[in-house]
Amino acid sequence: MFDEECHFNQPIRWGMVGGGRNSQIGYSHRNAAQRDGLFKLVAGAFDLNASRGRDFGINLGLDSDRCYADYKEMFAAETQHEEGIQAVSIATPNATHYEICKAALEARLHVVCEKPITFTTEEAQELKLIAEKNNCVIGVMYGYSGFPMVQQAREMVQRGDIGDVRIVNMQFAHGFHNEELELTEPALKWRVTPEVSGSTYVLGDSGTHPFNLCGFITGLKVERLSCMRQSFIKSRTPLEDNAHVMMEFSGGAVGTLWASAVNAGSMHQQKIRIVGEKASIEWWDEQPNQLRYEVQGEPARVLERGMGYLYQDAVGVSPDRIGGGHAEGYFESWANIYHCFALAFDAANRNNQEVLSSLIFPGIDAGIDGVRLCEKCVESAEKNAAWVKYK
Repeated sequence: MFDEECHFNQPIRWGMVGGGRNSQIGYSHRNAAQRDGLFKLVAGAFDLNASRGRDFGINLGLDSDRCYADYKEMFAAETQHEEGIQAVSIATPNATHYEICKAALEARLHVVCEKPITFTTEEAQELKLIAEKNNCVIGVMYGYSGFPMVQQAREMVQRGDIGDVRIVNMQFAHGFHNEELELTEPALKWRVTPEVSGSTYVLGDSGTHPFNLCGFITGLKVERLSCMRQSFIKSRTPLEDNAHVMMEFSGGAVGTLWASAVNAGSMHQQKIRIVGEKASIEWWDEQPNQLRYEVQGEPARVLERGMGYLYQDAVGVSPDRIGGGHAEGYFESWANIYHCFALAFDAANRNNQEVLSSLIFPGIDAGIDGVRLCEKCVESAEKNAAWVKYK
């Protein structure tokens, strides 16, 4: 069960870049970070429009002089403030992540960044080096990894319940962008604009989520991959709105990934199925409290969150916040991840490497993997789906 007595002497003083008025992602970050009292929002640069951002911050309860016009102004002022921010969340379009993250790390701030953290692996690795130099922690917001049943799946694989992993099927294939909605929806327009989104659309926006779950649950490392991608809405070219990827992992396992925004009629269809030599497990984000466990020759079982038969030491990273039978979801998963971010930031501040190394959360290495996946998929697709080495 969730330990609500976990507190710091003072919550981590926290700021935000982006995520202003009417931003679903911004609200998600604020809801998750502040739910357990481990973070306190004290500053922000919420909007490209400075007056609108200031008005929004004041309405959130911030002092007007700590609602800034941009991130540069905020970092410069907060480093001089007696009670300046210690961490920042970055909820801006993709093209800005690298420069803002780098500036935050150079200001010796811990960072939570939306993915992709950068456009290139070289940039992401540079951020990793700066973070290590300045004793900062980077968290990347792969929000689905905070579900307790994802943690249960990871523990089952590690304990050998399904035997050696042979096959991993990943997908995140929704249908919400099956038409050219970017003509009227600004939030979609930037996602299909290469200068802002990067070299991919649906692979980076959706496909990296189940790919992150694959690495988190199985620990498998990709050796090479083959990708074909399509722009069914032709105006999105060269960015894809559908892609299929085949992967070969070290040790002999294989995998597939289907990422799509044109799967008409589908809500999310984010699923991951892990096939072992003895059994298979499957998790679906639309039914996050359940994990299917299918042992060859036995009836299929549906494991439920919050039950005593689960591995109790598996829920330390993603604790149950309410008893079994009640629905937990997206906000709880995000709150679990932010809870772990807070513990990591605090451990780094105290230079407690033992605690820091014991925490499991989507950090800079997960961010690097997501960026590399996009790079390699583009490389393969441009070579007519040729197999390319992952590293």
